[in-house]
Amino acid sequence: MTAEPPGHGDGIVGIMITRRHLAIAMTGLLLATACSTQSAATPAPPPVSKVLFLGDSIAVGEALPMAAAFKASGIGFESLAAEGGGNVVGPFSEENWKTLPDRITTAKPAVVVYQLTTYDWGSQQEQKAAYDKLLTTVTGAGAKLVFVTSPPIKPDDFYKPHMDDLNRAPEVARAVAAGSPDNASLLDATAVWTSTYQQTKDGKADRSADGIHTCPQGAARFTNWLLAELAKLQPSFTPAAAQDWANTGWAADKHFKGC
Repeated sequence: MTAEPPGHGDGIVGIMITRRHLAIAMTGLLLATACSTQSAATPAPPPVSKVLFLGDSIAVGEALPMAAAFKASGIGFESLAAEGGGNVVGPFSEENWKTLPDRITTAKPAVVVYQLTTYDWGSQQEQKAAYDKLLTTVTGAGAKLVFVTSPPIKPDDFYKPHMDDLNRAPEVARAVAAGSPDNASLLDATAVWTSTYQQTKDGKADRSADGIHTCPQGAARFTNWLLAELAKLQPSFTPAAAQDWANTGWAADKHFKGC
């Protein structure tokens, strides 16, 4: 058997080790690149620190259980909902716009929820302009905008002339949200209220006898639904269980009438 020249075997081993190290290094580089690409493609959404709620007097009542629910969930909450107003289009909306941008910025929300109001009257162009303006204002404050459809009402003589506008508003808001999917969305609350006004549900008062507002049960059901929907939009948000906020005293508020 011919003796192998000194150092020949060591050279083969050295080449094999070098190739092995190179393969390991390349594997690590590929893994790091893959992880980096995956992280860049699916960035984790920022945590929800505060929710700001906008709307009319219907929203004023709904804000009562919402405040309790967000508190139980460890999330800041503020309501700018207003009796006889709160709308961004329609009667007296120009007065609301005089202060609304500053109030939104001052609140420092992560999410702004605008429940379409019973005063969102106007042409399709007027509604779209107002909802676009709201989206620009909210994103300018560093927040996401969530439109929510309002509960169906039993219109009286005051509302009947404006029902075409109110019935059109959800689709206009949906189109505005669709045009900026990274910054806005629309939630259809038909799952809570159905498509027509119903005063009672499960044998208990759910909506006020005035045909417009909610009763404590309806406000609580809406809150429970809204928190679950927000959790889908904001995975970092974990809503508290209903038993942690449903019976904390808010239902006795004098706002609830006709129940």
